Amino acid sequence: MGIILGLLVTIGCVLGGYVAAGGHLYVLWQPYELLIILGASLGTFLVANNMKVVKDTGKAMGEAFKDAVPKQRDYLDLLSLLHSLMREMRSKSRSEVEAHVDNPAESAIFSAFPNILKNQAMTNFICDYCRLIIIGNARPHEIEALMDEEIHTVQHDKMKPKQAVQEVADGLPALGIVAAVLGIVHAMGALDQ
Repeated sequence: MGIILGLLVTIGCVLGGYVAAGGHLYVLWQPYELLIILGASLGTFLVANNMKVVKDTGKAMGEAFKDAVPKQRDYLDLLSLLHSLMREMRSKSRSEVEAHVDNPAESAIFSAFPNILKNQAMTNFICDYCRLIIIGNARPHEIEALMDEEIHTVQHDKMKPKQAVQEVADGLPALGIVAAVLGIVHAMGALDQ
């Protein structure tokens, strides 16, 4: 909601200021230049990125407009789930805890936190490292290093759509200049008529 409101305020202020200064809005309406810029941007984006990044970018934009950032309740749920799992590990046998980790969808502990259970990547991450703890072969600092490495990898993958859009945005001034030059060429061609 904040993004949409911000866009409306920005566009409203720019166009309102232009009209207040005596400008005419119909002069700004150049749909073919917009088509050139937006089409070239989209084409450049598609050429420069693989299909996974394109799909992830669409998903990320949808999440941005839905304001799908984690809330305080999500963090509290995660901490509560981890606390419950650690308490189970201390008080129950290995096989009882493995039942929760091997099938989180049917686990009483995971079922208490449906938002975490909906996030398959997070659920898999928690279950994988709980298995390592249950097995007991790895030292705590080794598990920590593995977790840090996986978090870094996931973060790197999640940043690819942002980087792809940023690279296209960096090229937009050049595409705008191309569209303006094409507009001038068109205007000069109409002088002899």
